[in-house]
Amino acid sequence: MTSARVPPIRVGISACLLGQEVRYDGGHKRDPLILETLGPLFEWVPVCPEVELGLGVPRDALSLEGPAAAPRLVFRDNRRDVTDRMNDWSRRRLTDLEGAGLCGYIFKSRSPSCGVRGVPLGSPDPRRAPRPEGVGLFARVLLERFPLLPVEDEEGLHDGSRRDAFVERVLSYSRARVAGSGR
Repeated sequence: MTSARVPPIRVGISACLLGQEVRYDGGHKRDPLILETLGPLFEWVPVCPEVELGLGVPRDALSLEGPAAAPRLVFRDNRRDVTDRMNDWSRRRLTDLEGAGLCGYIFKSRSPSCGVRGVPLGSPDPRRAPRPEGVGLFARVLLERFPLLPVEDEEGLHDGSRRDAFVERVLSYSRARVAGSGR
């Protein structure tokens, strides 16, 4: 008798959270809590939109500017706008990820490309508080394309109840995916 191999549960993740040195300053944001608690459960699919777009490491810092509903992604220092490039790349990358069988996604919080909530909009202005917030461009495209995919950011996963809820949503999504494929 042969036993059926259970496919791994694949979860997309911002590459910097795995310790990959892809951030604008050449650093990373390795998150030991996520890796130690969720790593045994999932197979990671790392993505860094800025590096995969070809922006390089290190690079000038990016920020979101404009209205929350349609922000622009610009380099802070030289004001060069890469919004259209990022949106085009995001749509192409999500076509690839669609075939990867993702059952969830973990984003880097407050990132202009990956922040799922609370991304600062515009330059800090001491005369204006609070600073408006938006959603990173890659995260926005992913959320629009896969509205049912369980997502969270690393800050949310540091809360035990939110982490447990995320894991349960990912497991449910995985079960539904397997049931729908007839496996």
